[in-house]
Amino acid sequence: MADNQHEPHQTSSIVTQFMESSATVDLSTRQGDDAASSATRKRSHLVGANGHNREGSEPVDAGALSRALQGVERESQSRERTPVGSPSRKRQRIYGDRFIPNRDGRDLQASFSLIPDNSSPATPRAKKRAPHGELHFQRNEEANRVFSNLLQSELFNNTVPQPTPPTLSPDPAFPSSSHSTTINDPSRARTPPSGLSSSVLAPASLTPSTPHKNIFTYMSPQHHRNGSAHLTPSRTPQSRHGPNLNPHSDLYSVSPINYDSQRLLLSPKKAPRAVSKVPFKVLDAPDLADDFYLNLVDWGSSNILGVGLGSCVFMWNSATGRVTKLCDLQDDIVTSVSWIQRGSHVSIGTNKGLVQIWDAERCRRLRTMTGHSARVGALAWNDHILSSGSRDRLIFHRDVRQPEQWLRKLPGHKQEVCGLRWNSEDGQLASGGNDNKLMVWDKLNGTPLYKFSDHTAAVKAIAWSPHQHHLLASGGGTADRRIKFWNTQTGTCTSEIDTGSQVCNLAWSKNSNELVSTHGFSQNQIVVWKYPSMTQVASLTGHTYRVLYLAMSPDGQTVVTGAGDETLRFWKCFNKRQRDGIGGEGLGTRMELSSVIR
Repeated sequence: MADNQHEPHQTSSIVTQFMESSATVDLSTRQGDDAASSATRKRSHLVGANGHNREGSEPVDAGALSRALQGVERESQSRERTPVGSPSRKRQRIYGDRFIPNRDGRDLQASFSLIPDNSSPATPRAKKRAPHGELHFQRNEEANRVFSNLLQSELFNNTVPQPTPPTLSPDPAFPSSSHSTTINDPSRARTPPSGLSSSVLAPASLTPSTPHKNIFTYMSPQHHRNGSAHLTPSRTPQSRHGPNLNPHSDLYSVSPINYDSQRLLLSPKKAPRAVSKVPFKVLDAPDLADDFYLNLVDWGSSNILGVGLGSCVFMWNSATGRVTKLCDLQDDIVTSVSWIQRGSHVSIGTNKGLVQIWDAERCRRLRTMTGHSARVGALAWNDHILSSGSRDRLIFHRDVRQPEQWLRKLPGHKQEVCGLRWNSEDGQLASGGNDNKLMVWDKLNGTPLYKFSDHTAAVKAIAWSPHQHHLLASGGGTADRRIKFWNTQTGTCTSEIDTGSQVCNLAWSKNSNELVSTHGFSQNQIVVWKYPSMTQVASLTGHTYRVLYLAMSPDGQTVVTGAGDETLRFWKCFNKRQRDGIGGEGLGTRMELSSVIR
């Protein structure tokens, strides 16, 4: 009985606790809910604080209680969808017909956390550098050339479209061509207006026109010949003797391009030539002068390299690697070195204005010639004629077979002569000076054939092309920086290019139509150029001073450069000559004998 008496108390206590908790949650979350708050207040009056039913109170209605609990549950679910921290509903933004992005729906904190460690919003990640270099450049050039040829073959069938006749718009007065697909619609405006006279119209070269050829319209060859306006052929085109049996005809091709374009794509491509960026040999050259106006390095036909160092001249044999001291001038300084074109004789210019000729095989001086009153910075051979240029602004022609000191004196330059080069095939001599002048002399004449004043700095770099007659290349100093090409037959400048730095030397390749130049301020580089496009094949760096000296090996594959950093660097810039005869290996094993000088 005691247990039975306590059952109503326990039940009412549980109900009271549930009601109090429900009322507390309801009031704390939303005080304005009328249904839930009224039910809670009604049950708080019916049930006492100690859990006993008050006198005269009615029993709890189970249905009402169930409905009240369901209402509370629905209200709690609806509140979970609404943020707790939003006391009032935000005003929804209304946009027009355009999409205007905003940041309302973005989680900036998460976006910031996903940024990689090696970058930040202010400093985005570095883009991947595109491949560069001469090989990549050559591949791109080849790909662009193939694409251009393919596009021309597909669109124009290897024929360049011609402009329309002087009547730039269709006019009933002129018969239209059978190739034209333009419709003569009188309601359309003409360009230019047909009412204007021909004198008012602009020239045909200045007015855009549509090509004759129907580029995007298909027309069979037979209908094209007959001038038919039907764009779709009625039957398969046939040759004169029956059906088209050509296996290469476009009728039987499954490729979207024609047969000529297929042959172009399948033709073997020339592999790009790689030039090593590192010299294969470096020699020390102590006391190699850092003087722009001197010429102290030359490579002879016997494969012997001659270098002037201070008062001495040294010879380096390319075949054996042996170094030989040719001479020591004691009280003078070497200012220029030049080998004879064929033979073992070498000429030496000195600071005192003397010109000496030595037999390199026997290391014996043959003769000393005078005439200049200042240093001799440039020497050039043309068979038995030796030309010398000096700071005294004069050029002397000397016949080494005769006892006279000089044969002809050439006045013309206003300052020091620093560049001399003979063109043996055409019999022309080119001279450059510190007066920014380039002069061309015909044979042994005392007056210049041409005087070029286009350079704005000293002209030391001079080179004659071995591949084309009367083609001369010249380079200017720091204030000029340009390489110019001249036609010495007409006396005109054919082209030029700004190299960006001082041009110290020029030399043409013996095996290909290419040119190598050495530079000074400010990059000190060696550049190989493709002529006549003047695209860079390679740019070589390594010298820390101006690259003032340049010479090429007899086989035409190697160039040697010298600079004020007192080093000689050997670069393999060109390929071997394909045909036999000139060049090749085995040079330098023995020196050729010559009896030109007596």
